[in-house]
Amino acid sequence: MEDFKLYIEYISRAIEAIGVLIIAVGAAVALLHFIFPLGPNARRSYRVLRHELGKAILLGLEVLVAADIIATVVTEPSMDRVLTLGLIVLIRTFLSLSLQVELEGRFPWQPRKTESDQPL
Repeated sequence: MEDFKLYIEYISRAIEAIGVLIIAVGAAVALLHFIFPLGPNARRSYRVLRHELGKAILLGLEVLVAADIIATVVTEPSMDRVLTLGLIVLIRTFLSLSLQVELEGRFPWQPRKTESDQPL
């Protein structure tokens, strides 16, 4: 059983590393697209940079939450550990929600705006 816990801990650490890697690579790609715009119609845009960077952070946070859940399930389920997981998930979920609202301009449960809803 101890070997199983050890392997799950390794898996959790690997998923955490993947989450951090997603954020780091996403930030690097977003900055490269900002510094060196590609395509004939491409231009530098702070708004596009924030959007690409926000998407990378959002995806990385989701992966990190998964790693935290896996790490907590495999360890001894003490009340302190569960409360710590709950606080981490709450903070990361709030950050994810905030980023999504900033990127899309609406809450996830609100309907998408169509082109006909846009003012002329």
